Formats: sequence, structure tokens, C-alpha cells
Amino acid sequence: MIKVAINGYGTIGKRVADAVAIQKDMEIIGVSKTKPSSEAFIAVRKGYPLYIADISRRDTFEKEGIPVAGSVDEMLKIADVVVDATPGGIGETNKAAYEKAGVKAIWQGGEKHELAGFSFNSHANYTDAIGRQFVRVVSCNTTGLCRVIKAMDDAFGVIKVRAVMVRRGADPHVVKKGPIDAVVLDPPTIPSHHGPDVNTVLPHINIVTMAMIVPTTQMHMHAITMELKKEVPREKVLEIMKNHNRIGLVAKNTAIKSTAELKEYVMDMDRPRSDLWENGVFEASVNTVGNELFFFQAIHQEADVVIENVDAIRAMMGDIKDSLTSIRMTNEAMKFTAL
Repeated sequence: MIKVAINGYGTIGKRVADAVAIQKDMEIIGVSKTKPSSEAFIAVRKGYPLYIADISRRDTFEKEGIPVAGSVDEMLKIADVVVDATPGGIGETNKAAYEKAGVKAIWQGGEKHELAGFSFNSHANYTDAIGRQFVRVVSCNTTGLCRVIKAMDDAFGVIKVRAVMVRRGADPHVVKKGPIDAVVLDPPTIPSHHGPDVNTVLPHINIVTMAMIVPTTQMHMHAITMELKKEVPREKVLEIMKNHNRIGLVAKNTAIKSTAELKEYVMDMDRPRSDLWENGVFEASVNTVGNELFFFQAIHQEADVVIENVDAIRAMMGDIKDSLTSIRMTNEAMKFTAL
């Protein structure tokens, strides 16, 4: 069993912990929090040993009825791999501790590519991650872009990609950023960081991205144009998307045309936390004109990187050499059923 630690039991960390806990080849040996919180209570309720960065605060936790298993340094000593899900920019400060402990580490897309020296996507470069000590799982938006670009490039060849990211203003629980009443260019310059981030995984892709944030918490929305190397019927594109194990087609007959309706649909499917782990491509939007492909896709910012973290763990440990095997194992454990 692969012993996995989660450093930062928040929006991503708690989801990764739950995903790891149901994998047949993995176990959670600990999670961390910096202060007592509802998430700390839930971690203990689920049976995850709770570790803290500042062990001098043990009494603060235990007075609130939250047992502390030890310090983060102690957690690292018994882990094979640690998933760093601390807030963006914080993970960098933890690298020295991981190096000292000799533990493998995975960072999230909020950290720079240079921190790990390798950015990961399950479909694009799984085998290149085999045996690595440090890996960065790219952000939710980059993950969604990499999946669909890789699929189209493998099938038809991609000359260039142009994409507009319409991003959520904050995660649902983040009240400190609202209420808001604006559409904000983020950034006002072009390109946004998403295109260069795609190139850390798919360096040969010609991609330019633009981004803005809007007053919603549900999901991101991408408007994507691809120039392909040949003319392709719309039906062939839909076939590739339908058969992809991490692209979900939002069927036209569902009449769903918004992120809110899509989130409700996934909730009605009884997904844990109503999470959308796959790209939500709107079938009605998929169209081809000559060798150009157009479509909209929804990206659930809290969820799509979760399964990527699970695959990254397997790749780094080196026991599963094939990406499709790991993807299948992860999806089956998650009871991942198509949209």
C-alpha cells in the first residue's frame, strides 16, 4: 500500500484524501491543518490522523475536542508521498521539509512549474512522471485544456488553440471575496497564464489564452477554438469526446446550458460533493467549420485535479507504468459514471 499524506486539508486536500482512501493500492496516513476548523472536525470524524505544523498549538486543537496525532514533520517520516494542497504560494516554503524527510511530493497548480521542475497531466505525460521525487499537478483550467487538446491532437493534429477562460469569482465557501458586481479582466494583458501553463505539459502546442473572472462560484467556462491539421466532421469530434474517459458530453437533450444547471445535474447523479471530475463539454456547442473546431466546456475548479493527483501518486511510485491502467483504476474506485 502506498502511504499518502495530505499537507493542507482544504478544498483540494480533503477531496484528494477521500479519493486516495478508496483506492485499492493507497492509504491515508495523515492530513494536516494549521488551526481548528470544521474541516479539522470532519477529518477526525472520517478517521484521518490529524497532524499540525506548529506542535506547540496541540492544546488549542485538543481543547476543541480535536485529537492531534503529531507534527507535520512526524507525518512526513511515515509517508511515501505527500500531496501538498496548501494555498498557492505556501507550498514552496514546504519543499525543504520534504527534501529533509526524503519524501516524494506533489504540488498543485497554484505553485510555479519551476518548484517541481515537472508539470503533470495523466493523459499527456504520465510515463515521464514515473519515479520522480517532485511533481506539480497543473491547475484546474490547465488540466481541462490539456485533456481536450491532447485528445484532439492525437486524433487529428492541432495547429493552434485560442481559448477564453471565464473564471468563477471565488469558491462557494469563500465569503470574504463577495458580494461582487463586476466582470474583471484577469489579467487585462494577453496571454493569460493558462496558455504558458499548458506548454509546461504540451510544449509543442501553439496556444494563446485570455481570462476574466465573473460573479459566480459554480465553475469556470471555456470558449475554445482549435485549428486542426485536417477537416473533420463534427460527428467524429463528438465520437472522440464521448469515448474519452475524462471528457463528459453534456447531452443536448438535457437542455442544460449553464454551469448552475450542470452542477445541479451532477448533484442529482449523487456524485460526492456534486463534483465534476471530467471536462463538461456542451454537445450542442461542438461545431466544425473547415478545419476549425469550436466548443464550450465547463471546468469544476474544486474537482477536476483530484483524480490527476491520484494518478500522479501512482506514476511517482513507479508500480503502474501505464497511464490508462492508472486512469482506469482511479475512475473505477471513484465509481466514475459518464455524464
